[in-house]
Amino acid sequence: MIFTYNKEHVGDVLMVIVADDQAAKLAAERKGNVARVYRLDNGETVAWNIFQISNLVNITERGQVFLTDEEISILNQELSQAGFEPELVNDLDPKFVVGEIMEMVAHPDSDHLNICQVKVAADKVVQIVAGAPNAKVGLKTIVALPGAMMPKGNVIFPGELRGEKSFGMMCSPRELQLPNAPQKRGIIELASSEVVGTAFDPTKHWQE
Repeated sequence: MIFTYNKEHVGDVLMVIVADDQAAKLAAERKGNVARVYRLDNGETVAWNIFQISNLVNITERGQVFLTDEEISILNQELSQAGFEPELVNDLDPKFVVGEIMEMVAHPDSDHLNICQVKVAADKVVQIVAGAPNAKVGLKTIVALPGAMMPKGNVIFPGELRGEKSFGMMCSPRELQLPNAPQKRGIIELASSEVVGTAFDPTKHWQE
């Protein structure tokens, strides 16, 4: 669940992204200051727009914003008062973390993609399909997990690449818009001493 706010370009509206629309046709229903955006094919909620948000919570940041549990409770009350089922859940777990490639096999339907098993926490391994030329078993890199918002504004969701499930993305310096990022293809290569699951810190993990 991602919260974004840009008063200058969008207005006093908090946008809440809750699911991948998968390019489906969308519709919206608005009640008061709350609009639910949903898929026409199955009715799944993919986003909420909460208008006049400054009357409810004080947001000073721009782009992706992070709210407190108390602020989430206020938003759920607003949804309920508008006649919707409250369903916003705060997720403060880091979405950009140190990961390690544990296994890697060639994609059966591609000449450049690999299917990687990537450890992203002490007790969690996820499958990621990647085409980075420098990917290899044992490499530690930065992983964008589902729910991450990239610097350009695109959101990472679980998906498939040529029929193989993928639950995140291993990131290049350019994709993270790091200073002096090389323009060549390739994911970030971290020191072997980095701890899997650690939240991404540009000042620590990028020394170029």
